[in-house]
Amino acid sequence: MTMRPHMRVSAEVADALDAGGPIVALESTIISHGFPYPANVECARECERIVREEGAIPATIAVIGGRLAAGLTADEIERLGTTRDTPKASRRDLPLLIARGSDGATTVAGTMAVAAMVGIQVFATGGIGGVHRGAERSFDISADLEELARTSVAVMCAGAKSVLDIGLTLEYLETRGVPVLGYRSDAFPAFYTRDSGFGVDARFETPAEIAAVLRAKWETGLVGGALVANPIPEQYALDPAEIEATISHALADAREGGVRGKQVTPFLLARIHELTGGASESANKELVWSNARLAAQVAVALAEYGPVGTHRHGRHE
Repeated sequence: MTMRPHMRVSAEVADALDAGGPIVALESTIISHGFPYPANVECARECERIVREEGAIPATIAVIGGRLAAGLTADEIERLGTTRDTPKASRRDLPLLIARGSDGATTVAGTMAVAAMVGIQVFATGGIGGVHRGAERSFDISADLEELARTSVAVMCAGAKSVLDIGLTLEYLETRGVPVLGYRSDAFPAFYTRDSGFGVDARFETPAEIAAVLRAKWETGLVGGALVANPIPEQYALDPAEIEATISHALADAREGGVRGKQVTPFLLARIHELTGGASESANKELVWSNARLAAQVAVALAEYGPVGTHRHGRHE
């Protein structure tokens, strides 16, 4: 076993990697920035429970005390959920947090980067970042898209967050060679709603079919991830017209308040929560749990093929 510097992998995750078992990476930004306490901790624990229920091992990822951690303890999840101002950790932030010995809540990009370092190939999140509205002026494009282009991890999501320019986000993914696969849907979802008005590259009906595409991609040496679009369950979806009006309102508030950079998405999600009377938070939880379930099913199907490439990781000390 090769030990990576600054890496800490839980014994459970390391054993699963050694055995070629199914593992699902889970992000920690949703704990520190996605929901208020205690809903954030409850959501994270439910994600882990669902992954186990489907026969896979959960690996919640974060930076803990300057170490890249794959597999958090219950106390660490609680710590992230109750500590204010834990910084977001995208790829560019990881060396800074390591050097400072700090904690960090990994974003989609940060989680993908760490997952790939240890050999985890499947990741469940809520929605990816993308090209922000007005990006032709601001150049505000999420690092998630570049990470999908460079890192061989499949991301299960409910599409792109509906506060983004979804058309441009999909154009960017096409340019960077990232396949967008629809799970039982021809439409690309928009987080709170099931149809953004844009399509996916191909539709698949089973987790095994998705696993076969991933296997084909990586076995042929096509580096990079894949985006699996899993629409929010229909009974929890919000009305498209109402949520679009709410987003427009929240965007106007952000502009008036001078909100920029990393603070934009947390601000918008919090404002949308207020404007919808909490309905957006309930929808957010349900779509995250749905993605965790699909990710576990895909991971189980992928593990049946045997390992692709080699694993490099270090055990929890």
